[in-house]
Amino acid sequence: MSEIENPVDTVVRLLSKNMHVVMEDGGSANIQVSREWVDRELFKNCDGYITVGLAETLDAKIEMSGRIRQHIATLRVSIWSQDPLTRQKMVQEVNRIVHQNRTRPNITEYNFVGLGWLEGDQHKAFQTGATNEPAPNAAGWTELTAEEYSKIWYSDDTRHSKSTSVNGEYALMLFRFKIESRKNTINNVVLRFEGYGMAPSGNGVTIKVWNNAAQEWQNAQNGTGGVDEMLAVTLASDLADYIDDYGYAWLLARTIHPSDGASPATLHCDYVSCTVTVNGITYLDIVSFRDSDRVDVKPFIYRTEFTLKSRFFEDTRSIS
Repeated sequence: MSEIENPVDTVVRLLSKNMHVVMEDGGSANIQVSREWVDRELFKNCDGYITVGLAETLDAKIEMSGRIRQHIATLRVSIWSQDPLTRQKMVQEVNRIVHQNRTRPNITEYNFVGLGWLEGDQHKAFQTGATNEPAPNAAGWTELTAEEYSKIWYSDDTRHSKSTSVNGEYALMLFRFKIESRKNTINNVVLRFEGYGMAPSGNGVTIKVWNNAAQEWQNAQNGTGGVDEMLAVTLASDLADYIDDYGYAWLLARTIHPSDGASPATLHCDYVSCTVTVNGITYLDIVSFRDSDRVDVKPFIYRTEFTLKSRFFEDTRSIS
């Protein structure tokens, strides 16, 4: 049985992954999210700060034996900024994020939206042509360019394509996702690829996930169409085998058929993602929020404090 993720960690990840504040000049604000408490020095490097802390946890049994229990956690989410308008936008974003994820706070989707060939990007995409299925660390993989990355940001029929005209070679793409949750708290991982493959011998694409323990590609899923298909690999057991020591999960996509040397094998990708569900809170909502500005310091710190409530049901399998 997997461990239970701390609700503070769940809310920190939920806010940091979904927070998007647009500044007055049209640029994106740099908003940092972490556990309590705030460091004023951080305002030198960001436009706003959000801290999450646990205020209280209540534990109640649901039936007489006490085997099924409900954990109700009260969380304190504080917004800090030196600009009142930025604070206002952050408040709106917290409301939006919590309301939209009320019944799924423990589910995180990782994708390539906004990413593109930066050294600090944790998610990466590569491509190559090969006669086999190279390992993630094999030579020959080439990272996508910034322009190529932008074509897999959304499911919008704007596709990145990889072709090879070498006889016997398949067109391949490799996707690396950085999973932030601890392995022991994860219930399942779903890796999705939207696209299709074309080759002289026929259409089709196959996707596989890298088993780090066995050092091989496994869990093949195939599509045979000549238009976009959504293929998915679901991992619900032995998850530690598929997530390496750095927290990476790897997805491979390739054309089912190779090039014949005269006509190319081409792999088209519209969108790709990795959805992770952790064993943790399954409900989150806003109880209240209020302003609590710090005017005893210069410059002023504009602060809003939210009170959130979360729920989690646990089967303790108690021993009589």
